[in-house]
Amino acid sequence: MDLSSGSHLVTGKGITMSEALGMGGETVVIGLGIVFAVLAILMIVLYIFGVIFNKKPKADPTPQKAEEAPVMQAAEAVQEEDEDELIAVLTAAVAASLGTSTYNLRIKSYRRVPPKRPAWNRAGINDVIGNRF
Repeated sequence: MDLSSGSHLVTGKGITMSEALGMGGETVVIGLGIVFAVLAILMIVLYIFGVIFNKKPKADPTPQKAEEAPVMQAAEAVQEEDEDELIAVLTAAVAASLGTSTYNLRIKSYRRVPPKRPAWNRAGINDVIGNRF
């Protein structure tokens, strides 16, 4: 078979079904190979970016005071004791904002928002919560 003119590849006339399927299979394999090679390169580049730009801050060489540890333990004990009261207050606050009874509500879970968040993040959270109800 003479494929030197190239018109056979464009029109598909003059080639057998097995040759057409073979060329299609080659195209699929080459295409998938290129896609996975680019994905692997992208994964490597993102990993390198993470290593370069995600530097962790060094620990402070100054030791913490011994007085702070007992205070933290006492605060944690108080927080554990007040958990039932906190759930009751949260239920009452949600019921008051919705104008319904506490019997119609059931709080499944709650999560404290850490105070380390930036002000714009807290404002966004408050905005979303305010618009939801």
